[in-house]
Amino acid sequence: MNYPNGKRSLPTNSNLTKQSFSNRGMTLEEDINLTNQYYLDMDLAIIHKKPTPIQIVKVNYPKRSAAVITEAYFKQASTTDYNGIYRNRYVDFEAKETKNKTSFPLANIHEHQITHMESVVQHGGICFMIIHFASHNETYYLEADKLLPYWYEKAANGRKSIPYDYIKQQGYFIPFKYQARVDYLSIIDQLYF
Repeated sequence: MNYPNGKRSLPTNSNLTKQSFSNRGMTLEEDINLTNQYYLDMDLAIIHKKPTPIQIVKVNYPKRSAAVITEAYFKQASTTDYNGIYRNRYVDFEAKETKNKTSFPLANIHEHQITHMESVVQHGGICFMIIHFASHNETYYLEADKLLPYWYEKAANGRKSIPYDYIKQQGYFIPFKYQARVDYLSIIDQLYF
């Protein structure tokens, strides 16, 4: 079928490759970014990925339009991945993926991120982690308060991970959806509003 604007539609034959939800070629970050864009487009929330501050050291200028950064360093350790506002509340979260089937490695989180998450909670913000278990194709919302005891047990007793079963029981499953792919606002609504 051809449309009036002259554009051709995509072929509809069955020879096109079809991707299942379990292998759709998207990363957790891409899914969250698309979700955040949907939230913004629907005027539900303003949540953005935080840029990591870098210090540019060397730039190759063969010509102005083709400048290439050849050396740069992180200025400072970043905090969490995303922040913004939803229903007059500050929202801040970290997103991580793991291929591990039985646990989430605490090595994926850094001390400065934990310190930041604690501060957000102390100041009344909504703070959590989104954890995707690639082997199970499951994504969970885990409140910062449920993460912190495991972090401190790591410091005290050398704990290396949070069990998958704990996250499954104490966290909130986030089903994959078409537009709000990682619909974490529905969990925030359950917990806070």
